[in-house]
Parts: sequence; structure tokens; C-alpha cells
Amino acid sequence: MPRRDPAIVRIALLALATALVAALALGLGSGGWDWPLIVTLRAPRVAAAAGVGSLLALAGLSLQVLLRNPLADPYVLGHSTGASVGALTALLLGAQLWIGAAAGALVAGLALLWLARPALAAADDASPRLILLGAMLASVFGAIATLMLALVPDQRLRGAIFWMVGDLSGADASLWNLAGAGLFVAWLWARGRSVDRLMLGADAAWLLGEPVRRLRLELLVFASLAVGLAVSTSGSVGFVGLVVAQGWRLAGVLRTRELALLSMLSGAALLMGADLLARIAVAPLELPVGAVMALIGAPCFIWFLAKGVK
Repeated sequence: MPRRDPAIVRIALLALATALVAALALGLGSGGWDWPLIVTLRAPRVAAAAGVGSLLALAGLSLQVLLRNPLADPYVLGHSTGASVGALTALLLGAQLWIGAAAGALVAGLALLWLARPALAAADDASPRLILLGAMLASVFGAIATLMLALVPDQRLRGAIFWMVGDLSGADASLWNLAGAGLFVAWLWARGRSVDRLMLGADAAWLLGEPVRRLRLELLVFASLAVGLAVSTSGSVGFVGLVVAQGWRLAGVLRTRELALLSMLSGAALLMGADLLARIAVAPLELPVGAVMALIGAPCFIWFLAKGVK
């Protein structure tokens, strides 16, 4: 009897679990299995949650490779707040939200790389310094975003505040997030061997013939575009990339190609589940999905940090 590949089994089981979470998210809530309600309200929201969760999980995976830091996450390192500033700027200027959000995430990523040069070049563990730098950038961008909220008209202020903490209540069924996640996975699959070598360190990757600088730039650009698309849809939702990517690494999954597929599916399932909880926990009121994810992700982050994950 042929032996089954454990990776294929994991991916297949996770795909089934993700489909189950999607079915629950479509069916649960006030109104039950009312078909018009599912098609017009729940399906677009579930699709948005799946796309945003996939993008954030893949962005977290890429940032962890780029910075050689298992605790890297778009929210922790300031990418999400930078994207929020870019999106608010686009909103005030009447431009496309996703363009502003992607630009803001890219600026945040470049700023972090520039500030982190000494830490990344050091021989000892750079994780604590990177986390502090990320927290500093997140605080700066968060303060700028708060000041910009003062310019938002009063009739849109409540929605803007909900969006800043992460909200999917107004998300539509745009396929850009799902298409972006698919493209991101395809790129990670094509570059999987190169990314695996980069995880060994820049010097080792260079000795193995990899174009380290170009690969790092590609990782940063893809991660920034992913965060930009996600933030333009849901606002700032944190900890998805941290919980998903690092969780699978702790489970023993180390190959980039498998990590990419598992992260995409897990991110989708996690955010769909968090959004379902946000909808039904205090119904008929709704909680911001970003707050629900913070309650899930922050304890995981503290546990990873206390455990000394490397």
C-alpha cells in the first residue's frame, strides 16, 4: 500500500476544515439559513474574511522570512498601521483605498528595514530589538492616523473608527483579495526553494547562488501589497500572520511551499471564525473583528515571546 505524503494529508484536512468554517459562517446568525440573506449579506462578508485572512497570513509568513524573526507580523511591526495611514490619506484625497494602503505598508516596511539594519547585521538574536522597532513604528503611524481622524466628517467618524480597529461589516464580495492571495501563493510556490535557502541566512543563501537583495525586495513588495489589499477591505486586523505561520512552524512544517498553502487556508479559516464570533457573540450588536482577533492573537504573541521562540 503506497504511503501517503503527510503534507498532502495536512492540506486536504485543512481545506475540509476551512470549508466547514465557511459553511458555519454562512449559516449561523439571525435569520438562519435564509437564502436571500446568505447571498446578499453573508456570502460577500465571508468571502472578504477569507481573502483578508489569507493575505495577512501570507504577509506574516513573508515578513518572518524577510526579517529572520518568528514574531514578525504586519500588525506588530507597523505595516498595518502604516497601511491605515495610507488608506486614510487616499480617503481624504479621493483616491483608491488599496493604492494608498499598499503605499503606506510599503513605506512602513522600508522604514523598518532601514532602522533594523544594525539589528539584522548583529550576530546575536535581533528579535527583541525588531519588536521594539516595530512597536515604535506602529505607535508613530497610529498617532498620525489618530490625528487624521480629526479631519474625517462627523457622519463618517464612527465607521472610520470601526474600520481602524478592523471591521468587515461593510465589506463587499470583491475578488481582488482572493485573487491576490492566489497570486501570492503561486509566487511563493515558484520561489519556494529560494525562500527556504534565505531562511538559512543571507550569507548561506548568497553562497548557494540566490539573488538575496532581489529576493528580499520581492518579499517586501508582495507583503506590502497583501497588507494594502487587506487593510483597504477590513481596516487594521492584527495577529493573523503571527498565529498562523508560527503555529505551523511549531508543528514541524518548515518548507515554504507547504507553509504557503497551509497559511493561506488557516488564515482564511481563522478570520472567518473570528468574524463569525464578532457577529453572534453579542447579537444583534456586532463587535469589530480586529478586537476579536486581538483577544485571540495577543495571548499567543505573549506566549511565543515568553517561550523564547526562535
